[in-house]
Amino acid sequence: MSRTELFRVWQQHDAFTTLCRVTGLGALALMLSGCGASLHVSQGEPAIESSLLREPQPFTRLSPRTYTPEEWPQALKADVYLPHNSGDTLRPAALVVHGGGWRNRTPEDMQSIAEQLAGQGYVAVNIEHRFVPEYRFPSQLHDLQQAMTWIHANADEWQVDTDRIVGVGFSSGAHLVSLLALAGVEGPLAEPYGGEQSRLAAVLAGGLPSDLLKFDDGRLVVDFIGGTRAEENEAYRLASPARHITPLAPPFFLFHGKWDQLVPVDHATDFYQALQDNNIESELYLQRWRGHFASFLLRGSAIDAGIAFLNRQVFVED
Repeated sequence: MSRTELFRVWQQHDAFTTLCRVTGLGALALMLSGCGASLHVSQGEPAIESSLLREPQPFTRLSPRTYTPEEWPQALKADVYLPHNSGDTLRPAALVVHGGGWRNRTPEDMQSIAEQLAGQGYVAVNIEHRFVPEYRFPSQLHDLQQAMTWIHANADEWQVDTDRIVGVGFSSGAHLVSLLALAGVEGPLAEPYGGEQSRLAAVLAGGLPSDLLKFDDGRLVVDFIGGTRAEENEAYRLASPARHITPLAPPFFLFHGKWDQLVPVDHATDFYQALQDNNIESELYLQRWRGHFASFLLRGSAIDAGIAFLNRQVFVED
């Protein structure tokens, strides 16, 4: 068994153990560990079937550092993971964004994913962002745009190819990286902090709330936008990644739990269909028997497939 396979088995075992300890649902974990737990939708051969995962390589995690300018309303930090390599070879980077309903959680949630990306050769930048309700949309998008500017500013030191920066996020983090990818470069959301330095080469998004107008006027989205759908309809449209898909969108890999009640699965299936309608390279990985949180806790094979998809976009074949 290769080191990649061993790491994958360890990840899955750790996730199952955690879920069972927290919920006591041993039978459910046993069912989820069986065959056929996921459905992979793709036009053409899925990237994971093309052996695009690389042998894990060592990396160094830098001490947390502030990525926002001094005048920013709140100082925000990022964890940076630098792969070990020799020479002057440029490598891709990954902007990694945690979930939490735009209102809580930390980059620690995404640490193992950032480590896996670094092991695949990405300079992984795992960031925190401002929270609602103190800071509302589009403050969080502005934070991501500042993070992209910071990556560009450090590109020479970190040996980053700025044309090969990808976005990786789950839940509200997936929403933010998707919005950055689709609306952060041009249009009303590009001002004043976006533009070319916000461009992403590809996106890996799990549990993506793709169209905020699909939600009832619950507290999470109302706090994020600052009003109900009737009160802030245009803002809801502007903040919905699905409303910004064009033929210029970057490639997308989506994974989503079919039992997701917090972000229903049609957020993923409709988004994927819109990407296909615009001839955007994309894959959809549907996780059977999993809700919103289980799709993240038991994400191992989905993340493997997603990183293989990213590798297809940014690594040039020898």
